[in-house]
Amino acid sequence: MIWNELGVSGGTALIVLCALYFVIKWAVRNGICEAHARMNGEKGWLGNAWGKLLSEEPASGPEQPSR
Repeated sequence: MIWNELGVSGGTALIVLCALYFVIKWAVRNGICEAHARMNGEKGWLGNAWGKLLSEEPASGPEQPSR
């Protein structure tokens, strides 16, 4: 088979294919949830994170003594 030509055993190929299946399934599910939230006018987790990051006031440095 093609797996033997690549140097991959059957068990390793099965594990890799299963892992790939679950990663793609997770990515599609998160994409659908994000799109659904955007259609309802809600911000997704990434939008909320950027909003919190940008709304924080910049940290001020050490205070300079007045002369």
